[in-house]
Amino acid sequence: MEKFLIFTIVGLSLSAIYAVISSGLVLTYTTTGIFNFAHGAIGMLAAFAYWQVRFDWGWPAPLALLVVIGVLAPAFGFLLERVIMRGLVGTSEATRLVVSISLLVGLIGLANLIWEPGRSRPMAQFFQGESIDLGVTSITYQQAITIVVAIAVAAGLRFLLRRTRIGVSMRANVDDRSLTLLNGARPNRIALLSWALGCALAAIGGILIAPSLSLEAGSLSLLIVNAYAAAIFGRLRSLPLTFLGAIIIGLTEGYLAGYLPGDNVYLAGFRPAAAVLILFLALLLVPNPRLRTRGQVREHFPSPSRSGVAMVAAAVVVIGVVMVTTLDTTSLISYGQIFPLGIVALSLVPLVGYAGQISLAQLTFAGIGAVAAAHHGAGGSPLGLVLAIVFAAAVGALVALPVMRLSGIYLALATAAFAVFMDRWIFNLQDFDLGPLSISLFGFGSTTIAPLEVFGYAFDSPGSRLLLSAVAFALTILVVASLRWSRFGRQLVAMRDSEAACATFGLNLVWPRVGVFTLSAGIAGLGGALYGMQLGTVAPDRFNLLAGLPIFILVVVGGAGLIGGALFAGFSLFGLIPLTSGFGPLFAKVNTVTPGLTGIGLGRNPSGVVPLMSAGVATLRGDSLALGGMVAAMAGAYALRLADVIANWPFVLLLIASFLVAGVAAGVRARPDADDAPAEPSIDDLEWVGVTVPWTPRHLSRVEAALALDEVAAAGGARGTAPPAPPVAAVGAERGEG
Repeated sequence: MEKFLIFTIVGLSLSAIYAVISSGLVLTYTTTGIFNFAHGAIGMLAAFAYWQVRFDWGWPAPLALLVVIGVLAPAFGFLLERVIMRGLVGTSEATRLVVSISLLVGLIGLANLIWEPGRSRPMAQFFQGESIDLGVTSITYQQAITIVVAIAVAAGLRFLLRRTRIGVSMRANVDDRSLTLLNGARPNRIALLSWALGCALAAIGGILIAPSLSLEAGSLSLLIVNAYAAAIFGRLRSLPLTFLGAIIIGLTEGYLAGYLPGDNVYLAGFRPAAAVLILFLALLLVPNPRLRTRGQVREHFPSPSRSGVAMVAAAVVVIGVVMVTTLDTTSLISYGQIFPLGIVALSLVPLVGYAGQISLAQLTFAGIGAVAAAHHGAGGSPLGLVLAIVFAAAVGALVALPVMRLSGIYLALATAAFAVFMDRWIFNLQDFDLGPLSISLFGFGSTTIAPLEVFGYAFDSPGSRLLLSAVAFALTILVVASLRWSRFGRQLVAMRDSEAACATFGLNLVWPRVGVFTLSAGIAGLGGALYGMQLGTVAPDRFNLLAGLPIFILVVVGGAGLIGGALFAGFSLFGLIPLTSGFGPLFAKVNTVTPGLTGIGLGRNPSGVVPLMSAGVATLRGDSLALGGMVAAMAGAYALRLADVIANWPFVLLLIASFLVAGVAAGVRARPDADDAPAEPSIDDLEWVGVTVPWTPRHLSRVEAALALDEVAAAGGARGTAPPAPPVAAVGAERGEG
């Protein structure tokens, strides 16, 4: 009985923390419509700030709490709403999600930039070592304070929302924002207050939970996943149900900690995965209200042209050949990840860009593909590559079938829960038997993948593997583009634009969803298998949720519905960032926040940066002379590099210079000369007079002549029915026109 009470108190303490964090999450979502994936990261940042002022600088605890919870956290919430979140009005669910995920990644990078990772930062509990005797058991002051704070937060939020004018405005804003505005409320001010309050609640949760964990940015930020489950119990709207969900999750974790056999190697990872399993089940079983959606969004992704797709695919292969013939072995291994992980990024284009569905588990499917290639591609058998696609697609279909009724945030949360569940438990399982099947994943921490062998040729060198990945990337580009041109692709785009309109026309949206999810998972499995071959040995941490978020972010930043978006993600993440990180430790630190910062700026241009880049080189693409000169200059630089006349850096600089000079030349050639400047419109061209040039008496005379007003006036005067009308030109002259 005593053990039961001890772990009940442990569970209630966890419940209190989850309740505080999830209440802030629900508050910001219900009042602004933005699901803040960075909520846990804000709490993590507050915990680091509290450690800094309380333990490193030695401030008194009350003053440190006042500064962090009462000043820094609300100020950060104000800044967040004013600078980032307000610009998301009119964007799609995916764009809003990417911005908050980018904020999560950016804040983790910021914490690692300020506070060096790997260093021990112990945080003492409140009244460390003291407890309250309850007779049959005892409770620490930290646990008691946590529970009391949760009760106070619940009572305070109820008073705020029910008894105050601003609280009533918040609730009204949830019901009908436009009507609230007509009645004199200020939605922007309500949003400011909501974000400030939500950040303060996140800070409270972060400070309360940090003493029981290591102060590490990534793991502390992902604790929010447990709070997601509590928020789903409340359907992202009801605070009482959210608190109930927090109690269920906290008690479950407490009892699993007390009663789950600790010596069972297969159940060791189940306890940390239990909360995400509850989240997954809650998403499936709890009725989900209709999400806020807008009829029109700002994103626009045109269908790719056949010539453009062919040029991009050819360019990928050419880039691969250039890399293989110019880079050394170390660089080939380092930059060889561009193409296989670019394929994983490409798997998001049909899913997110065409169909408007969100998946945060693409790297998990890539991990499944890598495992399949490792265990079925022994000796370089191509069967491993084929089964990598098949197994990943099959698991994708299994995940899609139960979650196909979900969309938007709910689908994103379900896939995130699946990714965390696989990462925390399944990928870490040792070999086991399931009936007649013998299941083997990553063994004792990592697994080896043999290089592919086709018709006796083994892709066993870094260069050959890179070229193989580049060719696979180019072929996948053709497949994804063909999908967009097909009837199935048009169905996906129609589903993305308006599910209601599709249903009106009798389209069954269930199987398109399952189909695109399966196809996307299969493509990710192919990328994972090639990624594993590139590295030779892979471990589960290469396929976890945090590792996959930057890929998702940069695909959407590049343009989720564009093939160039995947190309942008692959080259940015695994080419440009590693390249600039080599310039020094400062660049390496700054690059930890770069993906997050690029995603945060997405609200300004939700269609991505690829259309901007395309528009920027439009003049060059239209000038065949400048384009041909650029290609010739680049080919010359490549010849010099192959002849070892120049090294890699001069080669790269020559390529950049060729591009810039060609762009400038095309711009100069496109600029009209003085002799070619548009002349004043001819007197006979009256269509644009008044728009491009002002009216003159000559124009008016021309109008009179065109309408034959002189003849009409003369005819009227001859019949004596009306005096001759004054010429329009004369009227203009009398008015002083011209």
